Amino acid sequence: MPLLERLLPAALLLLAACSSSDPIQIGIAGAFTDPIGKPMVLGARLAVDEINANGGVNGRRLSLIEENDYGDADSAVVVATRLYDTDAVAVIGHLYSGTTLAAAPVYNSGTNPVVAISPSSSSPEVSAAGDYTFRVCPSDYAHGAALARWVRERLGLSRGTVLYLNDQYGRGVRERFAAEFTRRGGELMAVAPYLGDTPDVAAYMARMAQDGRSQFIVVAGNRSEAEEVLRQMQTRGIEVPLLGADGLEGIEESAELAEGVYETLAYLPQIATPANQRFVEAYRSRYPAEPLPNQPAAASYDAIQLLARILAAGGVSREAVRDGLYQVNDSAPFEGVTGRIAFDSLGDVPTRDVHVAVVRNGTLRLAGGQ
Repeated sequence: MPLLERLLPAALLLLAACSSSDPIQIGIAGAFTDPIGKPMVLGARLAVDEINANGGVNGRRLSLIEENDYGDADSAVVVATRLYDTDAVAVIGHLYSGTTLAAAPVYNSGTNPVVAISPSSSSPEVSAAGDYTFRVCPSDYAHGAALARWVRERLGLSRGTVLYLNDQYGRGVRERFAAEFTRRGGELMAVAPYLGDTPDVAAYMARMAQDGRSQFIVVAGNRSEAEEVLRQMQTRGIEVPLLGADGLEGIEESAELAEGVYETLAYLPQIATPANQRFVEAYRSRYPAEPLPNQPAAASYDAIQLLARILAAGGVSREAVRDGLYQVNDSAPFEGVTGRIAFDSLGDVPTRDVHVAVVRNGTLRLAGGQ
């Protein structure tokens, strides 16, 4: 037998041994320089370290490929292209709906598409982004509906005003809030759009003060916009509750200005499940100088833990990961620190809980004994 033929089986065995011991790579993409996005990569690192400390996945370590998209859609496409061309078996990302939607055509394309699991992209449009696009957070529709239920059932209010940021996020929250609130017998005095981080809402506030019928204001937008509305309310002596969805994250840092503000969230570190308590304690121990984990941190942690389970059971091909995720459904959910994860046929999690929190004395806490 020629020497080459005698050596070939040994070489193939050596190659297989090397490949089976190489780390399993998982991409993570998000706005890591953003205060909301930085915890995303911290949560993912914590999950990887815990899994590796327990022997990895079938004896193989996990390794993260970290890519910062800076919250920019064009950068997200570049990042997605880089990750697509690596050996990553899946991607955790992106942070925002806009970047997730921009990157989705890349991940879903070609002969070897790769799963991307967003921890926090809530736009309803993510549902139609492709067979390899998943998320582990509720949609804007779920947040809007939860706000409407809270206003009618828990606060007992029947008339209000909605101010919404005129983008995908604001329109999604506004649409479902208005539909659910009016379905439950509520009446909206005004539904008005705005633009910008510090919107000019003075005219809206003046009309509301003069009319006097609104019992609450919903700001379907972000923290800075809600803070401007609160300042305008103070100027005109309007004393009604202000509510918003998860775009208001961090508003408790405004202390007295934000006292009594209600906010819907998919996750709070105060959720008193054993799994979440263990996670929060581990996160605080690992990152003592950082704030408590937010939704992107906890959801990224869950996504890594979920992927590890799927990889261990089904193998490390990108197609096997996609197929494994679709088997995580109502019949076989994954219980994570953020709660129950069960995907539908669109890669959505329609049964995820939405919590309502309230600002009290500069801290955010679960409202109403949830």
